[in-house]
Amino acid sequence: MSSSATPAITTRAPEAAVVERLVSDGIHPLLARIYAARGVTTAHQLAGGLEHLLPLAAMRNLLALAKLLADAIAARRKLLIVADYDADGATACAVGVRALRAFGATVDYLVPNRFEYGYGLSPEIVRLAHTQFQPDILITVDNGIASVEGVAEANRLGMQTFITDHHLPGDRLPDAACIINPNQPGCKFPSKNLAGVGVMFYLMLALRAELRERGAFGPREKGKGKREKEDSSLVTRHSSLNGGSEPNLADLLPLVALGTVADVVPLDRNNRILVQQGLARVRAGRMPAGMAALFQVAGRDARRAGARDFGFALGPRLNAAGRLTDMALGIECLVTDDAERALAIAAELDRLNRERREIQSGMQEEALVAVAAQDFGESCTLALFDATWHQGVVGIVAGRIKDHFHRPVIAFARGSAGEIRGSGRSIAGLHLRDALDRVAVLHPGLIMKFGGHAAAAGLTIQESDFERFRAAFEETTRALLTPADLERVIETDGALAVTDLTPETVALLSEPVWGHGFPAPRFCNEFEVAAQRIVGEKHLKLTLTQGTRRVEAIRFNCVEAAPQRIQAVYQPAINEYNGRTSVQLHIEHWSALPDTAPHA
Repeated sequence: MSSSATPAITTRAPEAAVVERLVSDGIHPLLARIYAARGVTTAHQLAGGLEHLLPLAAMRNLLALAKLLADAIAARRKLLIVADYDADGATACAVGVRALRAFGATVDYLVPNRFEYGYGLSPEIVRLAHTQFQPDILITVDNGIASVEGVAEANRLGMQTFITDHHLPGDRLPDAACIINPNQPGCKFPSKNLAGVGVMFYLMLALRAELRERGAFGPREKGKGKREKEDSSLVTRHSSLNGGSEPNLADLLPLVALGTVADVVPLDRNNRILVQQGLARVRAGRMPAGMAALFQVAGRDARRAGARDFGFALGPRLNAAGRLTDMALGIECLVTDDAERALAIAAELDRLNRERREIQSGMQEEALVAVAAQDFGESCTLALFDATWHQGVVGIVAGRIKDHFHRPVIAFARGSAGEIRGSGRSIAGLHLRDALDRVAVLHPGLIMKFGGHAAAAGLTIQESDFERFRAAFEETTRALLTPADLERVIETDGALAVTDLTPETVALLSEPVWGHGFPAPRFCNEFEVAAQRIVGEKHLKLTLTQGTRRVEAIRFNCVEAAPQRIQAVYQPAINEYNGRTSVQLHIEHWSALPDTAPHA
């Protein structure tokens, strides 16, 4: 199998009437064209104030769980958050710990070591929690919706379980005291795309509203309606007659934004508001000490932070702890208020991330060799296993191989007791979690456990069943995909006039929150290649011309020489060098154009 053929380049085609309406509403014409191509039809849909967040009451069981938590705090019951070992789980745990402690709760946290306990609220982690912490209540974040056995064990040991999750449920829900999850049956919450940290933030908002109702922060203001009580004062503190102030939960928005972007959930309007508000606070220097430290070790300027910093700088450093050692290190970085300690932890996370990159690079090369060595032919899928691979890095490798071949990929590493654990990444045409569910139905007993989303999923099988699984996954997926799904397509926003390649245009394009489901604009133009050279041993630096205009460009991780004339897909960016600011095109793809120059 070779990497897929030259991708088709398509141009998003917004409706002219919608673009015109957005422009008449005061949106810049370029942004109007880009927004319209992403389904935005009115300027109101772009309003990013916290008052536009979806209401608390829309989420099933949210207000009921807030009452249960308020009762638990009043009764001084011991709470234990059981977190997931990725950036979403870490930020969700930090939001819970910070808010609950501010509300006067007795709360600690435990995160399973992925190599010893695997994912979720397993019976083993429940027993460890009981032995180590003796909690009255377990609160899951970013996990638990599939933990039927774990919740049963908690019930047996006399502990209540409150589940907060966003993953897709299985056929049977755990017998927990309360479950909040926008994706559980019967939940009418309009956004199904909340990350685990978003679910936890909503719970803390509801808990604060419940505590406010009970007079925990002093007498209620007269005349406040229910919706006002839920949503107002999100960004303000109120003096309390009983000795304290109402916690400002907006201080937690930087954590919410980080976890939302790092988990690569679709940035629907609700998620964009959360990320936009979090970024605004980061740029103003209002963030936990651990986030400031992560910006520092990553060499990023928080004053100019964007969603890409969360996805490509802070998120990977947090995830490195969960991938290589223990995510408790990452959570402690986000929970501590000691700037010196936060910086020391961030430095260790940075070191782990460098180690992770080295491991990943080797595994990725091995995976490519494995694909080349095996007769995958016209397979729709790739399932790979190597006994030497690192369990914490297979998900990233699966993602890289998926990008290379444009096929759903699952990469497995050896677990324990004859088991192998896989992490998969999918293409747009295949809902990976649903595909695994179908495999499980058609081949009972083949998959020991699984869970996940449309784009990513994890599973455990017996090592001896690997070949059987690979065949079953291929057979099942082939029935779900069309030939068109397997064709690589690059969507662009069309051409950008060379006269628009200015720092002002780049600044304009940098203002909105872009990400999964609301992709950053990329453009497609034809250029002459005037000069090119290798920089940093692995990047190609180019000077491009269009008529009399010249612009600098770079294609990262590419040393292949560009042809004389190219059609380039790119994103414009700002390049700062020796105090000089200029526009530089970040080229994602090019294709050769016929040479029109006259020949002697």
